[in-house]
Amino acid sequence: MEKSVLKRVLSFYVEGFRSMTIGKTLWLIILVKLFVMFVFLKIFFFPSYLGKFDNAAEKQEYVSNELIQRAK
Repeated sequence: MEKSVLKRVLSFYVEGFRSMTIGKTLWLIILVKLFVMFVFLKIFFFPSYLGKFDNAAEKQEYVSNELIQRAK
């Protein structure tokens, strides 16, 4: 019986990843870089300005005031 296309494609990628030698190290480097970009940089360079407000109305007021002030 013929395998479905999805199973063949999945098998192709799984077998290719198993046979990699240096590729696994490169994927690890890519994942570490993504972690640094999305976690580390967000924590230190993009503070949460809306975290100091208790409800949605206060957040809306703050955002609208900031947009108006920056547009002037």
